[in-house]
Amino acid sequence: MPHPNEDPIVTSSRREAVLTVVLWATALTYSVGYCYLYGYNRELDSSLDGMEFFFGWPDWVFWGIVVPWGTCTVVSTIFAFFVMTDAPLGEDRDDDEELI
Repeated sequence: MPHPNEDPIVTSSRREAVLTVVLWATALTYSVGYCYLYGYNRELDSSLDGMEFFFGWPDWVFWGIVVPWGTCTVVSTIFAFFVMTDAPLGEDRDDDEELI
């Protein structure tokens, strides 16, 4: 809960930071978990007969790295253009005004 006399810019910045960290943590957990389970935890013979490819990428790389990064790019773009807002910072003051 924000403090009653907290600047609205601080409140907005905190909310945006929390959303950013949640997006990052979700992408990290998914990518590391998926790549471990389907990439590193896979037994293949030397001929790589068991390897599957999706658009030229090994399937675990495509679904574990390319798709989450692409999704994060889209979500971050939407977040930047539609969720983050500008807030008035107050009046500009002249250089000769006294600092308080």
